[in-house]
Amino acid sequence: MKKILVTGCNGQLGRAINQVYARDEVEFINTDVVEGPGVTALDITDVEGVLALVRQTKPDVIINCAAHTNVDKCEEQWDLAYKINAIGPRNLSIAATETGAKLFHVSTDYVFAGDGTKPYTEFDPVAPNSAYGKTKLEGERFVQQFAQKYFIVRTAWLYGEGKNFAKTMLRLSETHDKVSVVCDQIGSPTSALELARMIHALEPTENYGLFHGTCEGFCSWADFASEVFRLAGKDTEVEYITTEEYQRRNPASAKRPAYSVLENYMLKLTSGYRMADWKDAVAEYMRGM
Repeated sequence: MKKILVTGCNGQLGRAINQVYARDEVEFINTDVVEGPGVTALDITDVEGVLALVRQTKPDVIINCAAHTNVDKCEEQWDLAYKINAIGPRNLSIAATETGAKLFHVSTDYVFAGDGTKPYTEFDPVAPNSAYGKTKLEGERFVQQFAQKYFIVRTAWLYGEGKNFAKTMLRLSETHDKVSVVCDQIGSPTSALELARMIHALEPTENYGLFHGTCEGFCSWADFASEVFRLAGKDTEVEYITTEEYQRRNPASAKRPAYSVLENYMLKLTSGYRMADWKDAVAEYMRGM
């Protein structure tokens, strides 16, 4: 039976991975920072702890869903962000290479400058502007340096079971007739289930390398909110505002990408796999809430 070790198993993607693989004959080694029912405590920043667990359990596949994803706090907590987003993937890469496991590492659109005008491909130059993006890029580089059988998957605007943008909008709609959402940041809302399905499709292969994995199509955050309200039958009005206006009302530490649409070029070219349109994925998510 195949063994899969998942880090950050309690996060949106970790939960989706478990759901997508539920029908497969798989033994999961679910890990997170805190031990719980069916969950082994693992600090991915501790290389000896990582090596000990991987040597003991001997997984066939390691899927790294763990990350410091609070973009603003990464600016204030550089060392912690670097340890989780860069050193952690390095440690997992070392362990995967020692035991011969495949490694999936999830990265982000924030590795790009975010000032483009057309979708970013895997071979476009990276130029992160935030601590989050910089530490995630270092994580990618460590994986490429230390892992042998790896898949690096960049995704964006992820939502799933847990705290996310769609749920925040629905919660606000309960107490607000109107919500203000930025309209000049463009990206591709991506369902954690869709990303998990992509990983599930790639995992049995030896099609290693760097991939983009986002739902097809793109929109602004304000468009995303409007679609969520439409699907939920909410009358809440969405006020389309600029990032500048939003910053005046809600100052933030980190710079957000204005344009972070990713093109799944390598995925389509090497496997023919195509992810769902973002509107279809949101509709599926809303039906399951």
